[in-house]
Amino acid sequence: MAADWNARLYDASHGFVWEFGRDLLGMLAPSAGERILDVGCGTGHLTAEIAAAGARVTGVDRSAAMIAQARANFPTLEFDTRDACALRYEAEFDAVFSNAALHWVQPAEDAAAGMARALKPAGRLVVELGGRGNVAILVDGANRALRQLGVEHPERLNPWYFPSVGEYATLLERYGIEVTLAALFDRPTPLEPGEASLTTWFQMFGGPLMEPLSKGQREEFVRLVAEHARPQLWHDGRWITDYRRLRIAGRKTLS
Repeated sequence: MAADWNARLYDASHGFVWEFGRDLLGMLAPSAGERILDVGCGTGHLTAEIAAAGARVTGVDRSAAMIAQARANFPTLEFDTRDACALRYEAEFDAVFSNAALHWVQPAEDAAAGMARALKPAGRLVVELGGRGNVAILVDGANRALRQLGVEHPERLNPWYFPSVGEYATLLERYGIEVTLAALFDRPTPLEPGEASLTTWFQMFGGPLMEPLSKGQREEFVRLVAEHARPQLWHDGRWITDYRRLRIAGRKTLS
């Protein structure tokens, strides 16, 4: 993935990431006094909502820029720059939460092991990430565009991990998480009105795909993707991206 994120662009134009995540907080049901780990906390908006329930929450993210913005947004909360593949907590948390982050994390096995290790016995895990088929139209359009621009094996540039229900549930169970709920569902997600929002989306989330391209080629890349995606994703003056989410809840086994 890209070395770091544009945290200001994320806050300014991609609030849908945490707004959709609010629904996930209902499954987490944080309560006063609990210790909760927010993995891939971004700029801290959902971390703050967990804290508002009275929980003692720690937000971690690999991106130093995201953590800096989170601390600026919520200076009284605890944030740490930490890779989800390198969590070093040992049975410290009543719950682990993650929204829209784990599809960036590879190897996924390292993150699963770290999250399981961080939980107390019977602790809860509530996560949502991109699932199998997420942004498939955009990914297909990106691969086609990259080939037209002379990039060989464009699929190797794909930074995402979009597992199936069975794949991710099996991974968690390998590390002692008993999966109690697993769902894969479509979530068509509107971007800001206007053509330019697709460019902004790729600037925010698609940097690795455009890494081999010059500035001029990047503009042509987005134009080609838009041409491919328009029949299915352009509606009433805005892009509706083809998000597909995987939501999983579980508990750490006692043994």
